[in-house]
Amino acid sequence: MVPPQWRADLREVLITEAQIKRRVAELARAITRDYVGRDPLVVALLTGTLMFLADLLRRLAVPLKLDFIGVSSYREGTISRELVFTKDLRLEVAGRDVLIVDDILDTGRTLKTVRARLEKLKPGSLRTCVLLDKPDRRTEPIEADYVGFVIPDLFVVGYGLDYAERYRNLPFVGVLRSELYQVPPKETGLGPTT
Repeated sequence: MVPPQWRADLREVLITEAQIKRRVAELARAITRDYVGRDPLVVALLTGTLMFLADLLRRLAVPLKLDFIGVSSYREGTISRELVFTKDLRLEVAGRDVLIVDDILDTGRTLKTVRARLEKLKPGSLRTCVLLDKPDRRTEPIEADYVGFVIPDLFVVGYGLDYAERYRNLPFVGVLRSELYQVPPKETGLGPTT
């Protein structure tokens, strides 16, 4: 059930806070098992992954290093634009076991581009972990090694995911009402600020 303060914006809660907590713990156990004794470099994609990343890292029981890479594809509302790197890595990748952590895998463009960029740096191994997977939207032949939830092709927000930089703070994943994102962003007041 959608909390009262969000009913005007959200159609439904797709994944509850409790479901997220359980699944993140399961992912952390699987990743820990696979990386025991390997000292991985976790590379997180900014910004939507922050809540998922924080919860996942607290549960990983292996020593690790953490770095961030910034890449953006949604420049205006829901319209996908050219990928832009907004922050590069500062730690060495060569020879390291690298785990990419991202919030959502939909078309696969972002993950394919980031993987290709990191592969050029010659990591020892390269795996990916995503909170959400939308296989119905896939346009690139790419899959994640660790997946939190497989979801249908819905516009979701919350738990780090946004629409026009709003809703990241929701502790659950909700489905945004279509009338909010089908109207040009400037008309809804939710458009990006400049």
